[in-house]
Amino acid sequence: MTPKVLIVEDEEPIVTLVRYNLEAQGFKVSAAADGEEALTKIRDDPPDVLILDWMLPYLSGIELCRQLRRKPETRQLPIIMLTAKGEEADRIRGLESGADDYVSKPFSPSELAARVKALLRRSSPSFAEETLKFRDVVMNLAAHKVRRGGREVCLGPTEFRLLRYLLEHPDRVFSREQLLDAVWGRDVFVGPRTVDTHVRRLRRALNEEGRPDLIRTVRASGYALDAGGP
Repeated sequence: MTPKVLIVEDEEPIVTLVRYNLEAQGFKVSAAADGEEALTKIRDDPPDVLILDWMLPYLSGIELCRQLRRKPETRQLPIIMLTAKGEEADRIRGLESGADDYVSKPFSPSELAARVKALLRRSSPSFAEETLKFRDVVMNLAAHKVRRGGREVCLGPTEFRLLRYLLEHPDRVFSREQLLDAVWGRDVFVGPRTVDTHVRRLRRALNEEGRPDLIRTVRASGYALDAGGP
């Protein structure tokens, strides 16, 4: 079943950008230019994920989110708030209104798509993907295998979990502490430099035969998966 995404955004260039990237990854995409139109579309053809702009004509994204959370039929609808507001207080307000995730403009379309997929996996197991892809890297979650350019890549359990997390969040920079919490768990007491060791192992496995490095080191920040290399 093809997952459906409704974009509620009054800036047409952003709608075009998000629609193009989501449709390229297999989503069925529709759009609404304001909150009232969104309510009608949600009633007539309920989406699986809602991408909701904060600032909308007639009915704000915050108020629309609150209304949806009050209705039993839309209480569990996954919602990503998309907005130019980036201050911590604004992010907290958006999340407290009922949004499941928050993306600030300008944003990476690939990261937004990854967040849509992550929300779907959590909310609807039937949409869970068996593969994750980035450039020429393909991870088969069911078979627990990784291939790059068609060649199988041998990874240890920790490197597999680390790569999976990066594949789920392409182009996003994570600090060592964030990677430790996400990959190792909050209850595992290891030092941040442990991340460096496993990133080196992951790079060595992925970059055999002189392939370009997909893991970027961001000085004083951490690591990101992108095509720019170290």
